[in-house]
Amino acid sequence: MIRRLYDWTLSLSAHPRALWALAAVSFVESSFFPIPPDIIMIPMILAQPRKAWLIALVATVASVFGGLLGYFIGAALFDTIGQAIFDFYGKSDAVAAFNERFNAYGAWAVLVAGVTPFPYKVITIMSGWTGLSIPVFIVASIVARGLRFFIVAGLLWKFGDPIRLFIEKYLGLLFTLFVILLVGGFYAVRFL
Repeated sequence: MIRRLYDWTLSLSAHPRALWALAAVSFVESSFFPIPPDIIMIPMILAQPRKAWLIALVATVASVFGGLLGYFIGAALFDTIGQAIFDFYGKSDAVAAFNERFNAYGAWAVLVAGVTPFPYKVITIMSGWTGLSIPVFIVASIVARGLRFFIVAGLLWKFGDPIRLFIEKYLGLLFTLFVILLVGGFYAVRFL
């Protein structure tokens, strides 16, 4: 089922209204859809590199608005929809423990989830469920999703198809390592 969904999402990149499809996938991916918008973004940018920045902007804006839907799911619909999404991603057991610490590091959680392979939708729902400040959530989402989509767009714009395999295979890992180093640096400054 996931493979068919992946193939369908990929086929949207060649659609005449691909930018609208990207916006739709970016929006729903931030709250419940399992396939990331990169699947549409990458072939779109490779086909039209001069539109790389517009494509990244559309993905960012739609993703942030989709994150607000995730926030709403967490704030108003957690017991019905939110819990089912957490069950699907196998994160139900961690909800109670996570809730206790979340708001203390909420902006960082949104930033980390927005740029790493961690499901961003989980953080958007948790942000609403725990009552994270909406302005903090929006700013962290804009920074995180903007970084993710504009870095991908910039790499594809500059290097074209040769960088595609690198992005698909290693960019999530590199973002994760960057976040670990960033958090480690803050930890070292604070405690050493």
